[in-house]
Amino acid sequence: MKWETGISNYKSYLRIERGLSENTIDNYARDLKKLTRHLEQLDSPPDPITIAKDDIQDFIYAIAKEVQARSQARIISGLKGFFNYLIFEDYRKDNPLDLIESPRLGRKLPDTLAEEEIDALITAINLSTPQGERNRAMLETLYSCGLRVTELISLKLSDLYFEEGFINVIGKGDKQRFVPISEHTQKYIDIYRNEIRTHIDVKPEHVDILFLNRRGRQLTRAMIFTIIKDLAVKAGIKKSISPHTFRHSFATHLLQNGADLRSIQQMLGHESITTTEIYMHVDRSDLARVMEQYHPRKDS
Repeated sequence: MKWETGISNYKSYLRIERGLSENTIDNYARDLKKLTRHLEQLDSPPDPITIAKDDIQDFIYAIAKEVQARSQARIISGLKGFFNYLIFEDYRKDNPLDLIESPRLGRKLPDTLAEEEIDALITAINLSTPQGERNRAMLETLYSCGLRVTELISLKLSDLYFEEGFINVIGKGDKQRFVPISEHTQKYIDIYRNEIRTHIDVKPEHVDILFLNRRGRQLTRAMIFTIIKDLAVKAGIKKSISPHTFRHSFATHLLQNGADLRSIQQMLGHESITTTEIYMHVDRSDLARVMEQYHPRKDS
């Protein structure tokens, strides 16, 4: 089996059997191609069936000089998945990564924005342009609904259930969840779709997409990153922020204001609550307040 064939078959498996998103599949394929480029330097490059632990270990040593521990761990995890797939399909008997350990990682706390910083970002939007009204609606939606960037750009007009107070979100693995949306955010979406979007020449294939570029097409992930980076500069925010920062801020602010972890898990669309628990980075004063308020021995 050639690497190209193996990677192509694996992508089909991830798409059809696992139901993973195209972005996730592309990331797995990209890491596998890093391995193949490394192997091309060898006199006799092994194929997916004959590659051994030592070949993989040499590759891990090589990338350790180029990427951080977290990226190494992701690559190792992805490669393990690929070789487990080959075992599942009876191409191999063993996984060459079984005895290779991932680097130890500390739990990285997500970057967040204070409410004042979010307000500053939105205030920095130039509302005299049609794109300004769109951008305000997008940022309000990111923050008030805790969406991933792909979920935001894929949001459809038919996903808006404003009378019920929810939006329908298609998350990772095409999993569907209903997320509450405030009247505050509904107002800005309505301004955009009723006063701006109606004047756009929408391409037929994007007619149901909510947020569009000026050519009537779905926005790209890269465009959302650029919009937020530019606004951060205008607002004088020095933090390194991205669309995901709004999602982290959404979860953190809910938790700080008393929301329970299970509810936050459902709204974020996390499969496991252990993923949501990363937001439990409240400070000691918050912990003391909770103890004082809720423990039965608080007055003893």
